[in-house]
Amino acid sequence: MQSDAALAIQPDADRARAIYDLGHSTVFAARTDPRFSYCMYVPPHIDAAKHPMELVVIMHGTGRAFVEYRDAFAEFARWNDCIVLCPLFPVSPLGDGNRDGFKQLREGDIRYDQVLLDMVAEVGEKFGRDFKQFALFGYSGGGQFVNRFALLHPESLWAVSIGAPGSVTLLDPDQDWWVGVRDVEARYGKRIDVDALRKVAVHMIVGKADLETWEITHREGGKFFMPGANSAGKNRPERLESLRRSFEAAGVDVTLDMVDNVPHDGLKCVGQVQDFLAAALARLRNA
Repeated sequence: MQSDAALAIQPDADRARAIYDLGHSTVFAARTDPRFSYCMYVPPHIDAAKHPMELVVIMHGTGRAFVEYRDAFAEFARWNDCIVLCPLFPVSPLGDGNRDGFKQLREGDIRYDQVLLDMVAEVGEKFGRDFKQFALFGYSGGGQFVNRFALLHPESLWAVSIGAPGSVTLLDPDQDWWVGVRDVEARYGKRIDVDALRKVAVHMIVGKADLETWEITHREGGKFFMPGANSAGKNRPERLESLRRSFEAAGVDVTLDMVDNVPHDGLKCVGQVQDFLAAALARLRNA
């Protein structure tokens, strides 16, 4: 039997859980690397949900608007019995001012893909779920992360939505990483599993008016410049179309949304992303 002291503490623990863990959560440091953190939206009815909770991960872009994206997906999570996890990979974790390291998955000794997988495991343990697979969406810089994560870890995903990446990694065995995937096993110790990628529901989205190139044109001497860096297209719609073609050439089905009258604004694309994820989630649960 529980002691009187334990019984007295329990209501306080439940109240704290309701305030800080459920609904719009507070921000947590990642247990495996406290340089990185995350927030969540957890439907308050989690213990009485109609379906077992699934996980949707939203990856921020260069502006780090992780809370804004969490809030934008809160109602989706509530009505679809999902937990939303929004990581924060801050600027300059190595003290060098780098804004872009997370987009490449690796920065110095940091493996951002592994940090995310550790966060997923942490959230699963917190709420008694084993999220062997989850959905993943990212826009702009987050779209670059999501593009590359999906190539390396398709077995971990039931759906992926790649939003307006400024640079794309094509499923191209004739070009080296990051432009293609020829040397990915030497770099990451893992081969591209195209069969697993074919099983993932894949979505790509960009605004038709997302035409500025100042931030995405690679120039010689730049930190990510390499042969072929600009060959996928001059702007984001062209580059995403090149990515779609490379996936479909490998037998991966892709749903592509080109959104009318939308410039580079991820929050204006959230509705189409949620429609895609809701349909993918329905298929997952029916299966």
